[in-house]
Amino acid sequence: MLTIEHVLRDDAVDRRSFLRESVAASSVFALTAASLARADTAIAGVTFSFGTYGMKSMSTEDAIRTVAQVGYDGIEIAARTDWDAAPARMSKPRREQVRTLLADSGLRVTALMEHLYPAKEKAEHEAGLARLREVARLGHDLSPTSPPLIQTVLGGGTWDEQKNMLRDRLGDWAKLAAETRTVIAIKPHRGGGMSTPTEAAWLIQQLDDTPWIRMVYDYSHYAFRDMSVEDTVETALPYTAHIAIKDTIETDKGFRFVLPGGSNSFDYADLFKRFYAGGYRADICCEVSGMVSNQNEYDPTAAAKECYATIAPQFERAGVPRRGR
Repeated sequence: MLTIEHVLRDDAVDRRSFLRESVAASSVFALTAASLARADTAIAGVTFSFGTYGMKSMSTEDAIRTVAQVGYDGIEIAARTDWDAAPARMSKPRREQVRTLLADSGLRVTALMEHLYPAKEKAEHEAGLARLREVARLGHDLSPTSPPLIQTVLGGGTWDEQKNMLRDRLGDWAKLAAETRTVIAIKPHRGGGMSTPTEAAWLIQQLDDTPWIRMVYDYSHYAFRDMSVEDTVETALPYTAHIAIKDTIETDKGFRFVLPGGSNSFDYADLFKRFYAGGYRADICCEVSGMVSNQNEYDPTAAAKECYATIAPQFERAGVPRRGR
């Protein structure tokens, strides 16, 4: 088997040829997070989840219990190096215990959140690949039959300066993703080097539309930027494997993220309906920004309950069923 270490040592390997072979080989692995998102529209419903990015003060185990108790279908687990579920903090016995807890709770692990930027320097790039490999292994340990995708933003800079480097580094990410059978979903971030669905789509197209690199859709990064829901959904839909939701409000000091529904200016039922009509069948995850969770009075359990109370009725309004527990 061709490993990512071999690829990194052999600069003669052609990126596009490798990716074409990876796509062909992956056809037998039909139910990845990305293919589940769109390939089988006979599947009824999406999952509704909450992310532990908004629960840093809690252990992963307590977060799972809380999210299940509130009523969600799934959970996105923050696996960043400074979070409780970072791979280095998850011993083999603990992974087994968490896997059992997830099974008992009925929650699906829909995604693992990372915060890893592609790096120009080779040594840093290789360290990032090793880190991604460990997160992928964690995902398979927690959910062997349906491993979660890994989602991450891609860092700062400007698009014109970064796009070619991002394309080349994501080529190596795609090889690792194919080898580990773990989808990596990239999220456009306002102010980031990649900040629009069009830019994310360009990167994926440059990688021959590999199924192993997909997109995270999060309208909070497009609000107040002359980018409509209709246009961004149309662009993102063919590549989207994960949807994150939160609101954005505009202040005299710039934008600020708030809990979903906090701006009273966004129709989530319309968003859900558009994606579902287009064939999306994966996860919709409430994400709590650090702008919210870093406030002194923040309560993660209260936030999970508020998000559920606000968003759960929108699925019925949209006519979008949930694949509940």
